[in-house]
Amino acid sequence: MHHHGLFVVRVCFLLLFIAGLTATSATKNFTPPGNVHELSENLRRLGFSGDGGISGSIASTFNNTIIPEQASCSTTCTLLGRLLRNATFLPTSPEFQQQQSSYWSNQQAETRPACRVLPTCAEEVAVAYLVTATFGCKFAVKGGGHASFGGASSIPDGITIDLQRLDSVLVNADNTVTQVGTGNRWIDVYQYLTPKNLSVIGGRVSDIGVSGLTLGGGISFFSGRYGWACDGVKNYEVVLANGRIANVNVNTNPDLYWALRGGGNNFGIVTRLDLETFPQGQMLGGVTTYPITANASLFAAYQQFVADQPSDPDAALILAFAVFQGTWLISNNYEYAKPVRNPLIFQEFSAIPTLASTERITNLTDLTAELTTYNPSGFRETYITATFKNNAEIQRQILDIFLEEIDPTKGVAGAVPALVMQPISKSIIAHFSKNGGNALGLADAEDPLMLVSLAFAWSDAADDAQVYSATQRVIERSVTAAKKLGVHDKYIYQNYAAKGQDVFAGYGEANRQRLINISEKYDPKGVFQKLQPGYFKLGRF
Repeated sequence: MHHHGLFVVRVCFLLLFIAGLTATSATKNFTPPGNVHELSENLRRLGFSGDGGISGSIASTFNNTIIPEQASCSTTCTLLGRLLRNATFLPTSPEFQQQQSSYWSNQQAETRPACRVLPTCAEEVAVAYLVTATFGCKFAVKGGGHASFGGASSIPDGITIDLQRLDSVLVNADNTVTQVGTGNRWIDVYQYLTPKNLSVIGGRVSDIGVSGLTLGGGISFFSGRYGWACDGVKNYEVVLANGRIANVNVNTNPDLYWALRGGGNNFGIVTRLDLETFPQGQMLGGVTTYPITANASLFAAYQQFVADQPSDPDAALILAFAVFQGTWLISNNYEYAKPVRNPLIFQEFSAIPTLASTERITNLTDLTAELTTYNPSGFRETYITATFKNNAEIQRQILDIFLEEIDPTKGVAGAVPALVMQPISKSIIAHFSKNGGNALGLADAEDPLMLVSLAFAWSDAADDAQVYSATQRVIERSVTAAKKLGVHDKYIYQNYAAKGQDVFAGYGEANRQRLINISEKYDPKGVFQKLQPGYFKLGRF
């Protein structure tokens, strides 16, 4: 946990004192302020005075002229700098450059806003949001910054609200709920919980942010036993479109609580997640590699694993195909939530000859750090995904299509293509209806499913078009093949989706419409649809 400036701490302390007042009106049909008088009133309601008073700051920023409904973002940044003096960074500052380099992909790091705001508490997030929305300035919100495409949690010439200072992690007295600020990455959470022999349903790559992963679904090593990350959130603290800070859970706002579980960034700025917490000690894990010729044996063993997983929900795996130093290899990540070697559920795999293995008994922190080494930052990146019924024949066809379409990209500088297959087993699906269910549209799936994703890293923007078209063709051809076999599923996993994939159509029309209705209730003007254009939108407008 970091500390930033006495002034800010004092302000946040005052704000937290009155936060009880702000959390009560989540369902009132407020709209964001449409003029400066309303903005001043909203900021006063948050207990915020700023340096030299709000009205004075606004008037001096605009030289006492008539305040425009749409100010330029650079003028809005000037005002934010007066109101949030220690939290606003302009492109001329060294901090700005360092913050830009904290994104995982180069496409995001190259997307430069007019300024970056780093609030230290939910009330400062609300101030930044209210000022930005009042002047019609487009914005992005960054948690861990691990999305691949430009504009996902960055914005050209707008305002980036960067949550990295919301970095508290605190478990309650009886070790059942951990409150996690949305500026944390999973490594921060695990380093806190692992020594206590506790865990949460969280990410498998240590430097991914807690908020993006959870709002999009969130696959965990523990999903067979507990569901996805979104299923483990007991309460969301969120800044709503009206600037109010609400605690959203199954009792206060069951509709919004449902929508936040898979609904992405469409409903507000989430500032804290209260996560279901459970005992978790040492476990089995690691990466085992095979020659590409082992693919048929691995597919057969994978099929058996998916059929068996409901009998042992402590097991998880990730099957991947990737090029290493010019050679195609297969890797399988075997995880087992107990410190047991050779668990029976993996026995079909044990007869297959391996090249190397890091499998060991260790802890979650160590296993997620290992996977981060396979996902280095500083490259151009793309993801794309589709979902299929669990079927060995489609696995074989997808692999053939992938190898064929990716082969011409071997001349691309720095190319690291990967094809990944992961089970959504019946034991995972069984958790999708807990606490009123999530928004993903998978709870009624009759068959186990397979999530297929492509990840491609490369070095040079000159190769973008070739990489994007090759990865898109793999998915298009795979979907066509699956439809012929009757094994395609419409679901599109948000956290692996490419820009332009229609994630919410994949949740089913009824769920998409329900999400739109909830958006209209809590965000009548559509601020989070229009002024926060990045990432995946509901298609409301």
